[in-house]
Amino acid sequence: MYQMFLGGALRVKAAALAGGAWSKQWRRWAPVAVLVGLCIIIGLFNPNFFGGANFVRMLNTAAIPLVICMGVTFVILMGSIDLSAEGVIAICAVAASMLVANDFTGIAIGLFSVPAAILIGSLVGLLNGFIHVKFRIPSFMTTLGMGFAGIGLATAILGGVMVRISDSSFRDYLSLGRVFDIPAAVYIAGVAVIVAYVIQERTRIGRWVYAIGTDEATARNAGIPVDRTRIIVFGIAGAFYGLAGALSAAQIGRGHALISQDRLFTAITAIVVGGTALSGGVGSVLNSVIGVFIVIVLTNGMVLMGIEPYVQKGVQGLLIIAAVALALDRSRLDVVK
Repeated sequence: MYQMFLGGALRVKAAALAGGAWSKQWRRWAPVAVLVGLCIIIGLFNPNFFGGANFVRMLNTAAIPLVICMGVTFVILMGSIDLSAEGVIAICAVAASMLVANDFTGIAIGLFSVPAAILIGSLVGLLNGFIHVKFRIPSFMTTLGMGFAGIGLATAILGGVMVRISDSSFRDYLSLGRVFDIPAAVYIAGVAVIVAYVIQERTRIGRWVYAIGTDEATARNAGIPVDRTRIIVFGIAGAFYGLAGALSAAQIGRGHALISQDRLFTAITAIVVGGTALSGGVGSVLNSVIGVFIVIVLTNGMVLMGIEPYVQKGVQGLLIIAAVALALDRSRLDVVK
């Protein structure tokens, strides 16, 4: 009798392990399946979706969200949240616009404005992390306040007006110029993804981010400098926002305080849809790349099918809920907060 009971228990345990493995595989590949399925469905409704011009258009549309997502992903993997992206991008876009030939200042340092914007973004990010860690303020409150402060500062600097960029080379090298008919911003976004992937896979910071996101207490006990890592990760995120700010200014040819409006919503939607867990420790920058293209493909498809913009926002909201419901590993949660 005991052997029969033991054998039955072992079979149940084996089935549970197999089910858990299958569930993990599903969460891993579900975003790719969704992306492929979306492309097929939209292509059936409108064959123009698969046209070369539309493909290039989607790549160009995805460029800036990709750069933003690279920064936000690291923060979310760590189990925190960063709501300051729009404010930091606004500051960096205004700074980049004022450092190239423009109608607002007499400064014109050309492409050197790009590293300047990245530096400004990283400094704001480090400040975000410092306030969050040293004053023990929840990350969402710290970054929300910093985001509003950034937009307010950008508005105050410009007095409510826009900076118009007259440096054509700045716009060509960052956005309008094309190589093999692909806009320059796409190549820059590709480099940003590679840099983010290297940080994630080849540096201690990348490994520590996962450890902190999985179990912060265990990470501390293992000797990982949790507080310092948090500050550095917010600084890395800010650097990506700085690059996104320069790209945004180059893309539209001007800088203003609301240049990044709705960018954060798109970024978080893409990250969650891509399979990165808001609880931390699960996901990757490559997941975020897939998520960005899911959002871009869906939006592009709805435009091709003539769906109204306000309906598109509603669909994106439902997409977030569906993605969290399908991808969340409930076994790691003791309570739903």
